[in-house]
This record gives sequence, structure tokens and C-alpha cells, in this order.
Amino acid sequence: MLPPVKKDRIINQLPNYFSPNAALHTKDGFHPQVQAACQVHKKDTVSLNIAKVIVVGDVAVGKTCLISRFRKGAFDKNYKATIGVDFEMERFEVLGVPFSLQLWDTAGQERFKCIASTYYRGAQAIIVVFDLSSLSSLAHARQWLEDAMKENDPSSVLLFLVGTKKDLSSPDQLAQIEQEAIRLSEEIKAEYWAVSAKSGDGVRDFFFRVASLTFEANILSELENSGSRHVGDIIRLTEADHKPTKRKSNCC
Repeated sequence: MLPPVKKDRIINQLPNYFSPNAALHTKDGFHPQVQAACQVHKKDTVSLNIAKVIVVGDVAVGKTCLISRFRKGAFDKNYKATIGVDFEMERFEVLGVPFSLQLWDTAGQERFKCIASTYYRGAQAIIVVFDLSSLSSLAHARQWLEDAMKENDPSSVLLFLVGTKKDLSSPDQLAQIEQEAIRLSEEIKAEYWAVSAKSGDGVRDFFFRVASLTFEANILSELENSGSRHVGDIIRLTEADHKPTKRKSNCC
């Protein structure tokens, strides 16, 4: 039996967006069908409702530090470049229902790109990370997204564009690069966020937003696919259903 979810990982309201100009939606709460489904769900029912989230972007933009800041609540100064792919599981309780994010932290180095891409398939959300003090990393964001989308259905994936190292940018520099970031997010239909792993600014709110929107999308999808089936059956998934499939790669 899984241990109870930490109190600081309980979500009862849909977290607000970062910017109304670049939000996946601006509604105030969860979809009524999702709220109704969760009201009849029994907390003691053994269930594993899981969403796969892949994190991509240039080397040293802060992907690992972003995840580490949320998981540990502290900034990790001993940064080490990710080799291939790292995997973390973060547990939540959304509207009383157990829910987990599989966070796949992929390497940004070109030599590991082929290895990392084998883990892109089956994502419910893609987080494209760039450095708010580096215009080139934002320019590369589009290519990272295109690579990740080759393995996924564009109609069923939530996209997030995240600028890190907010603390390192001057107000003028931040305003300039954010204009470009919001323009790109509108074009690729992603939700834009600006955060700082060092100070923690925006990190918790961002991951709560990712968890909430992927949870809502999962439940709505299952309700649509299952018709009148009971929600207790809808969200009862096995861990094996979400294990990544290893594929042979011809490029490295």
C-alpha cells in the first residue's frame, strides 16, 4: 500500500496561470465532469492514475535544477549534466484522487539526443525549458518541441514553455525575452511560465499547474472513451501500463 500523499502535494483548486496572454485556458476551476467524477471516487480505492511528462531543452538551461527544486524544496548547487535520461516520480492528490507525474529529465547534449528521444513516446505533457538570460536557448526551443512531437500525437499532449534562471535576468532583458517567449508559446499552443530554481519563484505553482491540467485531461479522456463506465473503473490503472517501452535505435 502506498504511503499517504504529502500535505504540500494536495490540490483542491485549479492553480492559476502565469500569464493570461499565454495560458492553455483561463477558466477558474476544474471541468464540471471531472469534479463530478472525483466526488464519487473512494479515497481508499487502490488506483494509480499516472501522467508521463518529458522535460527537454538545451544543455545547462536548468532542467534538472527545476525538477530538483520542486522535489526537494531547495536549490542544488552541485549541478551535474544529465546523461541520457533521469526519471523521477512525484505523487499528488488532486480533488481527493491519487495522481502521479512521471518526470523524465532528458539530456541536452547533442551526443545524448538520440538516446533521450527513445523515451519521448507516450507523453501526456512536454515541458520545453530555456534560459531567460539566453536568447539562443529560446530559439532552439522550437526544434526541441519538434523532436519530441515526432513520437507523440499533437492532439493529446499538453505543452509548456518554461523560462528558467529568472533571477539572473535584468528587468529590461526579462521583458524583451518574455515578449519573444509569449509569442512563441501562442504559436505552438503552449503555456508559458517564468521561474527560478535558485529562489524557487514560480516552481511550485508551475508543477501544480502541470499536475492539475494533465490530471483533468486524463480523466476527461477516460470519461469520453469509456462512456458510462464508473469512474472507479476509469482511473484504476496498473503500473505496468505506464512503463516505457524500450526501442532499438539506429542512430547511435
